[in-house]
Amino acid sequence: MDTATTPPPAGLRELESTSEKAKQSELMLDALKAALATPGDHRLFRWGKLTGLFPSRVGPSAAAAQRAIREGLLESVRTETRGKLVVEWVRATSRAVEYLHEHDSPAAVLRELRDVIGTTRQGVPIWMTQARDEAAQLALRFEHMSREMLRRLDDLADRVEIALRKVDHPTPTLRGALPELVPWAQEAIRYLDQRATGGHTWCRLNELFFAIHETHPGLSVPDFHDGVRRLYEGGHVKLMPPADPEAIREPEYAVEIHGQMMWVIGR
Repeated sequence: MDTATTPPPAGLRELESTSEKAKQSELMLDALKAALATPGDHRLFRWGKLTGLFPSRVGPSAAAAQRAIREGLLESVRTETRGKLVVEWVRATSRAVEYLHEHDSPAAVLRELRDVIGTTRQGVPIWMTQARDEAAQLALRFEHMSREMLRRLDDLADRVEIALRKVDHPTPTLRGALPELVPWAQEAIRYLDQRATGGHTWCRLNELFFAIHETHPGLSVPDFHDGVRRLYEGGHVKLMPPADPEAIREPEYAVEIHGQMMWVIGR
């Protein structure tokens, strides 16, 4: 999960918005108290060591100052230009007194606290639900990755086992009359061993026929059947019927053993 690009849950955004508004209200109350404590004109923002009603021209302080002017709690009286800086002077209006009475009295503070508690309490379950959903999705992705990793490890273990068997028991050299009766037998066994090393233990008979036919173009299907039977009877290969007999696309390459059609061959 890429946390750098994931937006915060709605519940958390509501909590952040509530905190931002509370900060603005706190700055406005402090500014209005200062403006009413000393009648007259005041700098809107602090400038260097000079006092001002609001501490900064950016962030929540700037937003609170604009809100106070917009709601008619402070009114602009003049501006002073000092180089590139414009200093605004304001004074408190009569509405500032009403605002302080409504928002800074004990009852107002308790009402505001009640509202903040209610909003926060409503946002927490939403945030918890979204966080729980994200954790569940992460768990599913982790489980999928774990299964895929275990599958690849199992496949690698099978290939290692096959390679070790080849080292301990290299492909035997066929002896007796079999190499003469089936001149391509050694090549067929080598092909099956090489295929098994790549993780594919079983091979379809039509695939084996075409692999041998490249170096033995004169090989006929009946001769192929006869050779496969000799390899099977000698214990050099194993044969299995198809999982679904109707899925055989080229049935002419299947070999009949004891009345059963065999379709795949392996070591």
